[in-house]
Amino acid sequence: MLDQPYMTDLIEANSMGHEPNLIDIYSASWGPTDDGKTVDGPRNATMRAIVRGVNEGRNGLGNIYVWASGDGGEEDDCNCDGYAASMWTVSINSAINDGQNAHYDESCSSTLASTFSNGAKDPNTGVATTDLYGKCTTTHSGTSAAAPEAAGVFALALEANPQLSWRDIQHLTVLTSKRNSLFDAKRRFHWTMNGVGLEFNHLFGYGVLDAGAMVALAKKWKTVPPRYHCEAGSFTEMQEVTSERSIRLKIKTDACAGTEYAVNYLEHVQAVISVNATRRGDLELFLTSPMGTRSMILSRRINDDDHRDGFSKWPFMTTHTWGEYPQGTWLLEVSFNSQKPQHGWIREWTLMLHGTREPPYTGLPAADPHSKLAIVKKAHEERSTAM
Repeated sequence: MLDQPYMTDLIEANSMGHEPNLIDIYSASWGPTDDGKTVDGPRNATMRAIVRGVNEGRNGLGNIYVWASGDGGEEDDCNCDGYAASMWTVSINSAINDGQNAHYDESCSSTLASTFSNGAKDPNTGVATTDLYGKCTTTHSGTSAAAPEAAGVFALALEANPQLSWRDIQHLTVLTSKRNSLFDAKRRFHWTMNGVGLEFNHLFGYGVLDAGAMVALAKKWKTVPPRYHCEAGSFTEMQEVTSERSIRLKIKTDACAGTEYAVNYLEHVQAVISVNATRRGDLELFLTSPMGTRSMILSRRINDDDHRDGFSKWPFMTTHTWGEYPQGTWLLEVSFNSQKPQHGWIREWTLMLHGTREPPYTGLPAADPHSKLAIVKKAHEERSTAM
C-alpha cells in the first residue's frame, strides 16, 4: 500500500477491505506523522472499510486490525492518531527486553497491550526479520516491529480456535496479557487497577502479550455476548478553560437501561469532544468512570502549537475501564499544563459507551483463582448477586 507516489482515502480503503473473507488479520505499521503536533485519522472510505471488515469480514466473525501505536515518544499522544485510537483496531505498544518502555513509545489510554521490540543494552539488537532487499536483518525495532508480533500471536489464537470473533481477540488480549516486569523508565505512569480488578498502564495497556496463555484460553473460549452502543449523555453548554481554572464536567447515566442499547459491562469508552485553545498542545483531558478509574485521554504535547483548529468532535478512547459497570456519574476534567497563560473553550462532550448487556465470561472455567479471568468473573458474579 505504501509503495505509492501519494496516498489517498481510496487506496487506504481498498487495502483495509482487500479480500476480507480470505485475510484474517491485517497488520498496520503506519499512521499519521509522529511529530507530536498532528491530529489525524482515517477518512470516510477507509473508516467504512474497517467497520465493514469487523462487522462482515471473516464470514461474519470480523477481521482483526492490528495497529502500531506510534513512534512519537513522550512528546506525542497516540489518542491523536485516529487509526490506533479506534475501537475497531487493536493498538499495540512496545517494550524493550529489560521491561522498560522504549524512548520512541507513545502513551495513551487506547493502547490495549504491548510486545517486545528491541534490546536495552545494545540498541542495534532488534527483531529478526526480512528486509526490503531480500536479506535478513536483526535490527528492526519500533512499534512497527511490535504490531506484527501481536498479529502473529493472534494468528496462533485463531489457529487454536478459528471461531473467535474480532471482539473475542480483544477480550483474550485483556485477560491474558501480563504485567511481568514492565515499567516506565521515567516513572510517569504507574500500574493501576480498575474497578473490576484488571491492572493497566498508560504506556503498556494491559501488559505484554502471552502467546501460551492466549492460546490456552482460546481453546476453551465461549464467544462473548452481543455488543451494544449507548449514547450515555451530552454536555453542550460552552465553558471557558484557563490556566488558572480547570473545568470539571459531569454526566450521570443509566447506560441506556431499559432500552435495546443497554450496556452493563464495558468494553470501549469514547469521549467525543470539541475543544479549542490558544495552544492545543498544552491541553490535558482526564475521564473518570463511576467506579473511580481515571484515564488520561489526552496528555500534553509540547510540539503542538495549534491555536485555530483544536479538536472537533474527536473521539478520545479509553480501554482502561474494561469490564466495569458504566451506570453512575462520569467526570471529564479539562485543564492546561503550561508555564504560560492559556485559555480555550470546550464546546461539547458526548459520552459513548460500548459493551455488553450480559456478563461476558459466563460459562468459562477459571482454573487459576488468581488469574485475571477469575478476578473479573468474581466481580461480575458479585454484582449479579447484588442486583
